[in-house]
Amino acid sequence: MVHSIEHNASACRSSRHTRVQHLITADESSLAELEAVLSTLPICSTGRVFIEIPDASWQGEISAPTRMVVTWLDRSQRSGAPGTSRGCASGEALSRAVTAWADEMLCEEDDQTRIHLLGGYLGTADIVDHLVGLGIRRASIHAPEHYRLGVAG
Repeated sequence: MVHSIEHNASACRSSRHTRVQHLITADESSLAELEAVLSTLPICSTGRVFIEIPDASWQGEISAPTRMVVTWLDRSQRSGAPGTSRGCASGEALSRAVTAWADEMLCEEDDQTRIHLLGGYLGTADIVDHLVGLGIRRASIHAPEHYRLGVAG
């Protein structure tokens, strides 16, 4: 039997209302796609949004549901690989932040977190590998189809 779930302010305040966690990533090249994904979420959505940007001048207003935490990752303020003097490469801050979050938050075998990876290829590929290593099914991870990572498009 399929139940229709209404998403309005009243339904979302109910203690019985099921809330699915979301993990969404983006970088400076995918901000428009990020806004499109966020606009489709119910107002009661929970989860994390990680956005990697080259520097603070890229940070702007993002309209996300109030129960979602938005984290801006400024590459210019971060170091590269530990033990090196290099700067943070594109995708590196995003990959580190998301894998650390996933290690802490995705601990149940029946986890139903909805995952949308919109960042660049290198960071996205690293994140997919890590999530699959944690037992997340590739089919439940959404990433750009042209990356050919064997995940949902």
